Amino acid sequence: MAITFSGNAKAEMCRSNLAKSCCAMAQCFGILLFCNSFRADGIRIITESRELGAMLPKLFKRAFGIAFDLLPEENATGKLNFQITDRDKIHRIMSAYGFDANDTLSLHINLPVVEEDCCKAAFLRGAFLAGGSVTDPAKGYHLEFATTHGSVARECNSLIQEVLGLQPKTATRSGVCMLYVKQSDLIADCLTYLGAPVAAMGIIETKLEKELNNNVNRRCNCDDANTSKTVEAAQEQLSAIRTLQAQSRYQSLPVKLQQAAEARLENPEASLMELAAMMQPPISKPAMNHRLQKLVQKAQEGTQ
Repeated sequence: MAITFSGNAKAEMCRSNLAKSCCAMAQCFGILLFCNSFRADGIRIITESRELGAMLPKLFKRAFGIAFDLLPEENATGKLNFQITDRDKIHRIMSAYGFDANDTLSLHINLPVVEEDCCKAAFLRGAFLAGGSVTDPAKGYHLEFATTHGSVARECNSLIQEVLGLQPKTATRSGVCMLYVKQSDLIADCLTYLGAPVAAMGIIETKLEKELNNNVNRRCNCDDANTSKTVEAAQEQLSAIRTLQAQSRYQSLPVKLQQAAEARLENPEASLMELAAMMQPPISKPAMNHRLQKLVQKAQEGTQ
């Protein structure tokens, strides 16, 4: 199975040295709150990362002095399944984070666990390892954290704002709460903070390469009428978006229009087809054109 860009980033994070036992606890906390299941009746962590799979038994042994009750078979392929079913072990883990296994209705981030700066980084790294992903920059810019716990998502949002100074966008899909970032420079900053500077550099290098290619292509096709028309349309769209921002009407736009506007702002040279592929989920070229025309129309309405 080919290793993805996201898989390489996680492998890099797994090499981070947790010098303090408090950081091991914090990283386990991030993993547990963003894993497949962290409940009184069982803990289940499923991952495709071989590096995370190799690290988990050592990490939980250091943090809690316990072993998993179910481990993947040696040389297993596909997804790796780790489980703790022993109730005493589960009670010990939950108690370490201030939870009562018999009387906890919803999970949240226990702030004393992430009090130190090093523990904040370890917690967010664990959250990304268990419930995060980052898109290959050759295809687009998207980094996200996903959890089934609404309170955890809100508190993690605040923590990311505190330590990185950025505000992730939020979404809910099929009961899963997601925090996501789409700006390439912010994604690079986040990956560096989480312990994956090589992956972060990959984001930056790919963006520079795209910009260089875009400039070359633009110069080569500057005499082409269709290219000129595309450039003019893009400039009109960019102007409309900036007008909406200046008039403080941008934040009131529907989410789909904001998503289209962000894609155009980050990719001023991109074609409609390229922009359509960046949407989450991807849409058709005509649908992308309709969203951008809607932005122009709304900007014109505000200037009349």
